[in-house]
Amino acid sequence: MEQKKKKKKRAKWVKPRHKIIRNFLILFIGPYTKWKYKVKIEPFKEQGDRQFLVLMNHQTAFDQFFMGMAFNRPVYYIASEDLFSKGFISKVISYLVAPIPIKKQATDVQAVFNSARVAKEGGTIGLFPEGNRTFSGKTEYIKPSVVKLVKAMNLPIAIMKIEGGYGIHPRWSDVVRKGSMRVYVSEVIEPADYKKMTEEELFARIKEGLYVDEYKIPDLYYHKKSAEYLERAMYVCPDCGLSEFESKNDTITCKQCHKQVKYLPDKSLSGVSFDFPFKNVGEWYEYQCQFVRGLDLKEYLDKPLYTDEISLSEVILYKNKKPVAKEAQLSLYGDRMLVRARGMEDLVLDFDTTSVVTVLGRNKLNIYYRDKVYQVKSSKQFNALKYVNIFYHYKNLNGSGENDGFLGL
Repeated sequence: MEQKKKKKKRAKWVKPRHKIIRNFLILFIGPYTKWKYKVKIEPFKEQGDRQFLVLMNHQTAFDQFFMGMAFNRPVYYIASEDLFSKGFISKVISYLVAPIPIKKQATDVQAVFNSARVAKEGGTIGLFPEGNRTFSGKTEYIKPSVVKLVKAMNLPIAIMKIEGGYGIHPRWSDVVRKGSMRVYVSEVIEPADYKKMTEEELFARIKEGLYVDEYKIPDLYYHKKSAEYLERAMYVCPDCGLSEFESKNDTITCKQCHKQVKYLPDKSLSGVSFDFPFKNVGEWYEYQCQFVRGLDLKEYLDKPLYTDEISLSEVILYKNKKPVAKEAQLSLYGDRMLVRARGMEDLVLDFDTTSVVTVLGRNKLNIYYRDKVYQVKSSKQFNALKYVNIFYHYKNLNGSGENDGFLGL
């Protein structure tokens, strides 16, 4: 009688070492982050020994640490697959904290499955539903599919807010300003409560709970380089239309009309010797989005909207990155992107065949084209956001966008 082969038991996602590592990281990284960001993290005292699905708005690069410090157990973060494509570094991160990979700006059934697995094993899960840190100072677009993830987990939802993070360290900036910020759980939604809601009602509750408008926070934030690299976010001038900017210290200048705008400690904007029409970056950003939504992209089929000097890599998902061209030109047209470099054929990334274009970090650009993922890096002044916005504007015009107004963030 043949002995039946025993199936290999699947290793658990949630491991005892994660709690030890979590305590170690908080012991050493906690004081540093509190000192660097002047952040007040309010412990979630009501958590007891329960597990949660934690939803939080996204403002700084350290948000995951802020979330982790408010809880008394490890938090398993749902993170972009780019984090898992850094070779040895990714292996170390996976060993230490076991984040849950998700495809950026795409529906990922496997991510839902892995999250449910972590929940079943007793883990607390952390998610930033925006999928992106805010460029504007206001909570960005949230995909309605977050509701399906919530219901699949069947966990109490902890709505967590970060306020003042944009004032301390805007996504487009390299410097941390003097000021203060607050991180706290604002409400808990129990499964018994959200099961009574329609998907639309629950989605509205989540969006309302996570929404933060930084310009309603009256604190002051000081740094002599307060406007530096604002050109990573802004590319539309109210006088010139599509343009380029350069910044220095607390001032940003349009390269076409040469008008200058100062970024002040209260996060407001002030024109130098003229009346600037926007009170803050948030208003300017909203104007920029409306301007893009009104663009006739057919005017840019033969001439590019922008051309940038870049380096190009191919991302081997969940492994590493391999260089494609160290020095290249990336041109943005109304229906495609074109990469041109010595020694290689022109790479035409047409929008119809491209599925996702997204910004990583401050200004890296990932392009999901057919079965490949390309990553674009450029100078510190590079504006990756315009490529994202124009791509999604094209998708909206052609009826393949997620909604009529969505521009990628």
